[in-house]
Amino acid sequence: MAAKTTSPSSQPTLKTYLTWTTIAPLIALVLLAITWGSYDLGIVPVVLVAIALAGAVLAAVHHAEVVAHRVGEPYGSLVLAVAVTIIEVALIVTLMISGGSETSTLARDTVFAAVMITINGIVGISLLTGSLRHGLVAFNAEGTGAALATVTALAVMTMVVPTFTTSEPGPEFSTPQLVFAAISSLALYAMFVSTQTRRHRDFFLPVSPDGRPLKADEHAEPPTNRETITSLVLLLVSLVAVVGLAKVESPAIEDAVAAAGFPQSFVGVVIALLVLLPETIAAVNAARRDRIQISLNLGLGSAMASIGLTVPAIAIASIWLDGPLNLGLGPTQMVLLALTVVVSVLTVVPGRATRLQGGVHLVLLAAFVFLAINP
Repeated sequence: MAAKTTSPSSQPTLKTYLTWTTIAPLIALVLLAITWGSYDLGIVPVVLVAIALAGAVLAAVHHAEVVAHRVGEPYGSLVLAVAVTIIEVALIVTLMISGGSETSTLARDTVFAAVMITINGIVGISLLTGSLRHGLVAFNAEGTGAALATVTALAVMTMVVPTFTTSEPGPEFSTPQLVFAAISSLALYAMFVSTQTRRHRDFFLPVSPDGRPLKADEHAEPPTNRETITSLVLLLVSLVAVVGLAKVESPAIEDAVAAAGFPQSFVGVVIALLVLLPETIAAVNAARRDRIQISLNLGLGSAMASIGLTVPAIAIASIWLDGPLNLGLGPTQMVLLALTVVVSVLTVVPGRATRLQGGVHLVLLAAFVFLAINP
């Protein structure tokens, strides 16, 4: 009997791994290690960091799609949303611990910016992209509605209620209230993930305009276990580089914001935009393939993870934090949040959307950015 031979083309080679999606995250990580802690970078390092940041973003999107192709939906969207949020939370907590009382509103501003960018930005551009390409986009109203309800409950409990509590002066929780908010946030997030991935997983899968489940993309064979693990590791490396390089770029961003005459708080909006780029690109790619449900999973899932993981993290970090922890939103922010929730409900209920709904969400995002510049 002839010995079984393996085709040379099926064996991984050095060339297989030396692709730009492998090299870019590693270069970005090395550059992050070199520049971390530097506050006075010259123009050339700033440009190099920006290029490395862009490469890490694109690499993160690629590796997230590889992982998603292997594990399927909605697990793929969940992996990217949670990975980005965990790294973002670590950055927020680190800055709050090192920044002292000057960072009392950092968590609130960052989380609120993430919520507005995801619900209005990612959802809006996905709906607009999908409808421009396919005319009418469809999604499962049951799953998307459940996600929106969870995000709304989390946002109101953690960012609106503190403005009206009386146990502490200012828009902050007392210690028992903060503990309750942290436990409630974790419980809501855990219940949603269980619903999304187990009992009612079909609520979060792509559907056709007539409500029929769509088959999984079959344009390529699923990646092997080795390729999936490699992409998962490189995804985490890419996301660490994205968040870290965004922090490295923040002094240059602060200088640009100051030169433009914008409020200093706008820096947080810019950094949030950079950190959420991988999810935004992944959502737009899904919308172009008429998989709008995946886009909504990414947008709403990211908003949910941003609140559900950040609040418990800062509740623990508050043990070491000095000064107040202001979580309550101001009047303008609350109006924008309420308007976003109302518009989102009207978008979700029909289970279908046109370019109009996408445009409305993008206008709300523009209003948020404009009012962040002109409060």
